[in-house]
Amino acid sequence: MSGNSGYVLGAIVLLSLCSLITRAGFLLFGDHIPLPDRVRRALRYAPVAALAGIIVPELFPWHPDTGLQIGLPLVAALVAVVVYSRTRNTMWVIAGGMLVLWAAKLW
Repeated sequence: MSGNSGYVLGAIVLLSLCSLITRAGFLLFGDHIPLPDRVRRALRYAPVAALAGIIVPELFPWHPDTGLQIGLPLVAALVAVVVYSRTRNTMWVIAGGMLVLWAAKLW
């Protein structure tokens, strides 16, 4: 073992503890430390923001050499939006978007 193994082990333990406290804090202390109404209202938008953060880079990929590229995922997403507006059925949305994506990749 090298001389830095204690440093690395300590860093792993401290980072794990910080991660545990920040993630479990709301579960353990949620009733004892109430959040202000302004924070509660802001937290309602967290799932939408996370979903947008995952989906938008996939639909509009940015490459340093070529810039913004519109590709097959955007076409499949637009088809899925149209299918949803017509049917309001989640299974048809998934099936429609995936069929367009698969067909475009095969073609």
